Amino acid sequence: MASTTERILGLLRGLADAFFKPGKTATPTRRAPNAKSGARPASPGSATGLRSPYPGDFNGTSKVLYAPKPDGVPDPGEIVWTWVPYEEDFSQGKDRPVLLVGREGARLLALMLTSKDHSADRRADNDYIDIGPGAWDRQGRPSEVKLDRILQVSPADMRREGAVLDARRFGAVASGLRQRHGWK
Repeated sequence: MASTTERILGLLRGLADAFFKPGKTATPTRRAPNAKSGARPASPGSATGLRSPYPGDFNGTSKVLYAPKPDGVPDPGEIVWTWVPYEEDFSQGKDRPVLLVGREGARLLALMLTSKDHSADRRADNDYIDIGPGAWDRQGRPSEVKLDRILQVSPADMRREGAVLDARRFGAVASGLRQRHGWK
């Protein structure tokens, strides 16, 4: 995770570029020297693949919602695919599944899924919750939900529905959010 100093320097670089390079607009980014490569190509009019600039990860408390309706419209309780910015550099990222867990204004709050097993990691008890396999993964691999990063996603940036997470497994994730972040 990038330090506060690296984040501030990234923002200042973006602002300096806007003032010293005519025609460029400032876009706040967080860059680290080892930023990941292999980013998804940008969609037309966007350097990030999103329709609007990523507002940053959600900090604070919210209310956990479970209201899935498999109707093509993203709802809390569903796993959908969207473009997720890397933590080190919001201008890069990749498509991945996320679990929708709430709302904040016009945006949905989401947690990333991973098929990488983190049970051997000592911090895994606090950072990840096993939810097992599901229709969101075509290879049928077990998944874990990452609790330490809450994404803010525009419904317009959802690519496709992956599945509805059943209430029992969603309840385990909700408990993790309440314990870790103080959500209602």
